[in-house]
Amino acid sequence: MPRPTGRVLTLLELLQSGGTRTAAELADRLGVDGRTVRRYVDHLIDLDVPVQSVRGRYGGYRLAPGYRLPPLMLSDDEALAVLLGLVAGRRAGLMTAERTASETVSAKIRRVLPKHLARRLDTLLESLAFTDRPGEFATPDAGVLLTIADAVRHRRPVSIVYTDRDGRRSERTLHAYGIVAHSGRWYATGTDPDIGEARTFRLDRIADARTLPGSFEVPVGPDPAQRVLSGFATAEYRHEVTLRIHGTVEQIRAHLPAGVASLEEHAPTAGEDRATERWLRVELRAERLDWLPPALASLDRPFVIERPDELRDLVIALADRLASCARRA
Repeated sequence: MPRPTGRVLTLLELLQSGGTRTAAELADRLGVDGRTVRRYVDHLIDLDVPVQSVRGRYGGYRLAPGYRLPPLMLSDDEALAVLLGLVAGRRAGLMTAERTASETVSAKIRRVLPKHLARRLDTLLESLAFTDRPGEFATPDAGVLLTIADAVRHRRPVSIVYTDRDGRRSERTLHAYGIVAHSGRWYATGTDPDIGEARTFRLDRIADARTLPGSFEVPVGPDPAQRVLSGFATAEYRHEVTLRIHGTVEQIRAHLPAGVASLEEHAPTAGEDRATERWLRVELRAERLDWLPPALASLDRPFVIERPDELRDLVIALADRLASCARRA
């Protein structure tokens, strides 16, 4: 039969799973009566674990946010999920400037893992391969990230010190309505009230952020992720490209995603299936054009180049090279 200490720890694990647990439910799970459950709750409170009593028909017990982290209990699957999440986060660049934090928390969890689970984790990590190479990502400051997240949630203006890609440093006001993770970077998207335009800022280029008095309303329109992707697709680059491609939206997006190109999708006529292939207008901006001919070739759909002529020449040159290679014995 489990000892009282074991039941107290089991109670903590049940409460940490979230939500409010009724006394009857806890008593059933622990194999004790309601009076004993109350005694176990008192034990947790004595250990500074913030347990709240909830009154009413659906009352019971739950963990309240506290000023200190209570003892954390993880099942084998939960510990494995946390460690794999840290590995994936480091690979994807979705970490804050406190890189050592992910390393120390990994070490703490691994130090207390049961030996059988530690061996299984090591086996998995040794067997695991990634199709992409780990990159060196510029990571945002944790304080900046949390400050902007709080401003997003409470619709508060925020003042930021930002360094643009040309190295110019300025202080700006932002009505931030979303934080977006994309391609290994963090972005804040919102409205610059000084110019009345939507803007997107890389969080790793923000040196300081502080919340300002007041509030704002989020404009009607696409969600933050779509706004960031649209911003990439319409950003100022050296070349402006316009194409007409015959295919479905899904076929085109598989090779020219929303972060690369904007797609003018016409509403289907009565009785026409949205998946039907038809001519669609595609616009994008790029610093270089040399990657576009292979992308159009892999798309393998009829297309027309409206501009620029330079792209047409590059496509013809690629076609000539491929034809020459194909004729070789």
